[in-house]
Amino acid sequence: MATIKIKQIGSPIRRPAAQREILIGLGLNKMHKIVERQDTPEVRGAIAKIPHLVQVID
Repeated sequence: MATIKIKQIGSPIRRPAAQREILIGLGLNKMHKIVERQDTPEVRGAIAKIPHLVQVID
């Protein structure tokens, strides 16, 4: 299965708790951290909810 690289570009400070939980669920907790996840609809949905905090790396 394909993978996707996700980079955190925004801070979770002063963001709603739900957005912070999505970042933690993706495995992101520090600025500019990059994680590699399976490219599934669940991961894509999580990215779609916080596009201002994360960036998909090609």
